[in-house]
Amino acid sequence: MLAGKKGLVVGVANADSIAAGCARAFRASGADLALTYQTDKARKHVEPVAQEVEAELFLPLDVTSTAQMQALFEAIRQRWGRLDFLVHSIAFCPREDLHARVVDCSRDGFAVAMDISVHSLIRLAREAEPLMQEGGTILTVSYHGAEKVVENYNIMGPVKAALESTARYLAAELGPRNIRVNAMSPGPLQTRAASGIHHFDALIDDARARAPLQRLTTIDEVGAMAACLVSEFARSITGNTAYIDGGHHVV
Repeated sequence: MLAGKKGLVVGVANADSIAAGCARAFRASGADLALTYQTDKARKHVEPVAQEVEAELFLPLDVTSTAQMQALFEAIRQRWGRLDFLVHSIAFCPREDLHARVVDCSRDGFAVAMDISVHSLIRLAREAEPLMQEGGTILTVSYHGAEKVVENYNIMGPVKAALESTARYLAAELGPRNIRVNAMSPGPLQTRAASGIHHFDALIDDARARAPLQRLTTIDEVGAMAACLVSEFARSITGNTAYIDGGHHVV
């Protein structure tokens, strides 16, 4: 259902990351992909995914680097001349601030978390907009802690709330150009990013016990939702937060 579509996936950390699940689903649905890696050290963990999904572009991207971001989108312009969808699956907070109470979060830690986790979406959307002349889709990845207080999620709750709000405002601003913007909110997953959260095993156990489906979400299920959201099946869906959590957010 994505045959001929051109997509950029930002945020693949390794084969078990949410972004990797999305990339596999896109490729299985026929899309051509560009993937990024953050650093030379990270490349060895991302390259197997790029090879698996036959990525046509595989380039470095530290989202704090304006030069790297501009080079990435120039490469996309030269290779494809357009972009049909973009996935932003990035979040970061310094460990000492992530593990602290919200009231104890430092100014610098909060600024870093907001810049990398939220403003990077704005920067990517700004670069993607000119390449989406015939419309397109932008997706970001949130978590239920944006809406409700989740123990030990700490400052990332307010950060994800800002991310979801940003996605809604981008949806309103880019809608006239037929560019849809949505957030996905998976249940807790055993990813490298999640391992930084204090007592994450307890959060996993709670999700498994309390979700109506009584099981955890998989990255393949998140990928399936992503593929649907960037397809024509979801052509009227924008400004939405899609939960992929076995119903955990309703209980």
